[in-house]
Amino acid sequence: MIRYALHCEEGHDFESWFGSAAAFEDLKARGLLSCAICGGNRIEKALMTPGVATRGAPAAHEGVLQTPESEVEQAIAALRREIEANSEYVGMNFAAEARKMHDGDAPERAIHGEARPDEARKLIEDGVPVAPLPFLSRRRAN
Repeated sequence: MIRYALHCEEGHDFESWFGSAAAFEDLKARGLLSCAICGGNRIEKALMTPGVATRGAPAAHEGVLQTPESEVEQAIAALRREIEANSEYVGMNFAAEARKMHDGDAPERAIHGEARPDEARKLIEDGVPVAPLPFLSRRRAN
């Protein structure tokens, strides 16, 4: 596995893991990469510093969870706890479930999950009240 810092044409910076450098290049060539923030598909590798462990401490990429340090990180961690405690995780069925609730075909309830960028855009265009979360699902984080 390899982690790349990425940058989209809209100026968003994010990171993603790939099976190999060749896997990244293949996905890019086929237009299958998208920005984690805006969904744009013009993605380039960004300059990134290597994750180097200090003596006696494992590098962050070795699976050690970091404690939120800044106020923003703490706020995002608190938001995650609130959402996970008070809503139902519906995974990749998010778009379908949100649409069913909006159309009155399912009882309204708090849900969270994942949607492809095109699905999210269609929900917004159709007036379904949805919003992106500033974190990945724990189920998708590994």
